[in-house]
Amino acid sequence: MQLIEVNNPALAREFIQANVELNRSNPAYIRPIDKEINEVFDPNYNKAFRQGELTRWVLKDDEGRLAGRIAAFVNKKYKNKGDDLPVGGVGFFDCINNQDAADMLLDVARHWLIQRGMEAMDGPINFGERDKWWGLLVEGFHEPLYGMNYNPPYYKELLENYGFKPFFHQLCFGLDPMKPLSDKLLQRHATLSADPGYSSHMIEKKHLEKYADDFLAIYNGAFAGHGGMKQMRREQAMQLFKKMKPLLDESIVWFAYYQQKPIAMFVNIPELNQYFKHFNGKFGLLQKLYFLWLKSRGACRHFTGIVFAIIPEFQAKGVDAYVVAESAKVIQPAKFYVHYEMQWIGDFNPKMVNVAKTLGDTYVSRKLTTYRYLFDRSKEFKRHPMLAQ
Repeated sequence: MQLIEVNNPALAREFIQANVELNRSNPAYIRPIDKEINEVFDPNYNKAFRQGELTRWVLKDDEGRLAGRIAAFVNKKYKNKGDDLPVGGVGFFDCINNQDAADMLLDVARHWLIQRGMEAMDGPINFGERDKWWGLLVEGFHEPLYGMNYNPPYYKELLENYGFKPFFHQLCFGLDPMKPLSDKLLQRHATLSADPGYSSHMIEKKHLEKYADDFLAIYNGAFAGHGGMKQMRREQAMQLFKKMKPLLDESIVWFAYYQQKPIAMFVNIPELNQYFKHFNGKFGLLQKLYFLWLKSRGACRHFTGIVFAIIPEFQAKGVDAYVVAESAKVIQPAKFYVHYEMQWIGDFNPKMVNVAKTLGDTYVSRKLTTYRYLFDRSKEFKRHPMLAQ
């Protein structure tokens, strides 16, 4: 076998193709958009390069066929609350079902990280934001959500045989949006509805700046400092909403208020992979036109929860039930969406796991795992620090 560092455009294309080849026989696989993967490795696009560096490799067998790939990276801003050692990352791992091949890929990444002063590696993770390409799929091998890693089941064995241990698990929750809401949820909604201070509104594209500000207030109140997440700036929130605008369905993005103060948000978008599965990794002019045609035809009847947040002083008061029931008044009569899935929630965040469980008749639709490997094998392994609280 031959391990080759990616250092030219041809090898960068092979890095993309390795993922395609190793999933070719899997009917549930949806090829990611090539451009979005390449942007992770582009210093002109990915801001993580300001604080870190990376490299990547492809693995070929003795006949020259693609057998795997991996990326390794260091990022000064990558830190989980309570970590007491420098940790690097590995990601975009693909490999044939062969432990020797997996060991070659993981060894080269480990040695590269050791040379840069790291004492552990987490993976598979992303070089940058945590909203994409994070965690190894270990349960729920059906069509992946947009921006989510997808892999065959045997990857779990390859990583664990090497010595990786689960650092934390990431749970996704599914729901049939047409099922009647539970009596318990409706009762909690009724209790809050009796208080005239509470109100709820679905987003309006014509007032996008106002909702971006509300999003910012709730996001920073609920998440900043939690699980390694940082304060979001207003310009970041505005950029996010402008990016989302072409995709927004106003009926599935909701905000809750108390005496006009934003206290909670239930932010969902149509599930993009229901479009992208038709594009074979490309998203040029023809695909964009096809996307608009598919959208006009109502081709996507799945929607995905990307953020559900409640500011701390209103948690455990039934606000989750309130905003879900308010949204159901619009979503259910339309009878358009047939499947709902909430993006991953870390098991280090039991409050949000409980919120997901109270949305209705939910179930764990898939599970991903972020693994950690300690370079000093005599050192005691500890799971995510927040799991010990």
